[in-house]
Amino acid sequence: MHTQRDTKMGKVGPVFLHLLLSLCLAMPMVQSTIERPEIEQWFQNLHLAKQKLTRLHFYFHDVVLGPSQTSVGVARAPNTFKSPTLFGLVNIFDNPLTKGPEPTSELLGRAQGLYGFASQEEVSLLMSLNFVFTSGKHNGSSLTVLGRNPVVHSVRELPIIGGTGVFRLARGFALAKTYFINTTLAIVEYNVVALHY
Repeated sequence: MHTQRDTKMGKVGPVFLHLLLSLCLAMPMVQSTIERPEIEQWFQNLHLAKQKLTRLHFYFHDVVLGPSQTSVGVARAPNTFKSPTLFGLVNIFDNPLTKGPEPTSELLGRAQGLYGFASQEEVSLLMSLNFVFTSGKHNGSSLTVLGRNPVVHSVRELPIIGGTGVFRLARGFALAKTYFINTTLAIVEYNVVALHY
């Protein structure tokens, strides 16, 4: 026989579990800055650091259909597929970044983020992504891009708003140019210029 007290306890359990999980997730974040004195040292020496300019060139492979799919739709508006610009469609992606345009070319990292079709007048994306580098001298570092990508234009410029690792405090731009596109795949050439310390 369940009592009113049992019902209240049943509601407290999920709330307590949620609170406990939140605390467990927050504790490593708090401890990580304390346990990483090299970051504090980096900031203390920042005024002595010289700004660096890095140029990168790679290809972004966005596969929207098929067994090797790297980009999936996660949201859409009720009228998205009636819109000539796919207004309201949102995709999340984990796309390979390669040295050359071929899918078998050397893997340099991943582009991870999302894009939403954000214009009712032309096919234009709002892109929020990280270029996460997994090889070479930039291994473990990333660059963050946030901006408008009017994909029908031959060359698009997107701002770099930050970075991690060797790209801490990065700013700059990425030029995107469609190399190949069909109904299942888009290969985009990127030329990136980043200022960082």
